[in-house]
Amino acid sequence: MDKPLIDIATPSRTKEIVRKHGFSFKKSLGQNFLVDMNIMRRIVDAAEPDSVTGALEIGPGIGALTEQLVQQSGQVAAVEIDQRLIPILGEVLEPYPNVRVVHGDVLKVDLGELFRDQFQAMDKVSVVANLPYYVTTPILMRLLEERLPVKNIVVMIQKEVAERIAAQPGSKDYGSLSVAIQYFSEPQLVCIVPPSVFIPQPNVESAVIKLRIREQPPVEARDE
Repeated sequence: MDKPLIDIATPSRTKEIVRKHGFSFKKSLGQNFLVDMNIMRRIVDAAEPDSVTGALEIGPGIGALTEQLVQQSGQVAAVEIDQRLIPILGEVLEPYPNVRVVHGDVLKVDLGELFRDQFQAMDKVSVVANLPYYVTTPILMRLLEERLPVKNIVVMIQKEVAERIAAQPGSKDYGSLSVAIQYFSEPQLVCIVPPSVFIPQPNVESAVIKLRIREQPPVEARDE
């Protein structure tokens, strides 16, 4: 699995694939494709992939990050809500036998079944995602509350949301979201991501944040 990474997350390669398939971006789905390999590598490194760790990618887009994950992970599952991207993913990922593309909404997919089918032979699973603002909290809370065999979650989200998640008690950004996420995980801000490294460019700064899942919550809750 330790193959050299291929520089496919570039503006020219992304535009070529989009043009070839006649793909148009849907603002309603928050579609912004990352085209910077340095940030891509930071995301992959943060996920800590290896041959006994699976990777669940949410919103793979055209498969640029997926192609990096399949080269370093034991098994990969990529859940994509946009049917138009499924044939593109099939083409990009065709050389790799250790990846499964699932068409569906990750808030509705049976994650327990997916984990049993795809990751049975894996020790743990890393989750990687580029999440639009409007579904960030529901997706993160579902992943955390279901207590799946996940070791970490590495997500690209709006910078302001990342700062709220990682905020410490007493700071101006600390609030209910900080408490909820930190109950299940230890957040770490990986990097700030400018709009210029996406196609199309979003209107806000993004950030990559890593949530290392706690083996035990820091305090006992009466009702989770």
